[in-house]
Amino acid sequence: MKIILGEQQLQLTIKRLAHQIAENHLQLQNTVIIGLQPRGVFFSDKLVHELKLLVAPNKVEYGKLDITFYRDDVRKSLHVANKTDILFSIENKNVILVDDVLFTGRTIRAAFDAILDFGRPQKVALCVLIDRRFSREFPIQPTYTGRAIDTFISEKVKVYWKDKDGREEVELQ
Repeated sequence: MKIILGEQQLQLTIKRLAHQIAENHLQLQNTVIIGLQPRGVFFSDKLVHELKLLVAPNKVEYGKLDITFYRDDVRKSLHVANKTDILFSIENKNVILVDDVLFTGRTIRAAFDAILDFGRPQKVALCVLIDRRFSREFPIQPTYTGRAIDTFISEKVKVYWKDKDGREEVELQ
C-alpha cells in the first residue's frame, strides 16, 4: 500500500481544481457540474463546496448522475443503482463531469450516453481526482486532473472520504 494523496494534499488538490474550473468558467456562467454516482459524488460534493466559496453559491448548478444502466458491463455483473438528481436542463450548457478515478474510460463513456437524456450540451469537460494514465480502453482524457499516476493493471486506487470511510486519503494497493 502506498499513499498517493494524504488528507492535506487531498484538500489542496480539491481547492486547486476548483480554482482552475472557476478560472476557465467565469462565475460558472452557462456551466453545470455533474458528479458521477456512486463514488464521484463524494469528490464532487467537496469540489462544489469549494466552488461556492469562489463564486456566488446560487451560480453553482450541481447535479448527480447514475450511469448504472448505461454501462456496457451491466449484464456481466451486479450493479446497485443510485439516484440521479439533475433538476436542470443541460441544453447548450458547459457540462463538467466529475469522477474520482479515471481508469479505462468506460464509466465516462457511459456518462456521455446518460447526459444526452438531459439535453445536448454545448461542451463537456471532465474533472478527475486521479487519472490512471496508460489504462484507457477509450480515447478519453480529463480536462482537469488532480494527480496523474502510472499503475499496473493489477493495482487498485482507493479513495477514502471522511463522510463514508472515516479518513481522507488516496491509496494505491
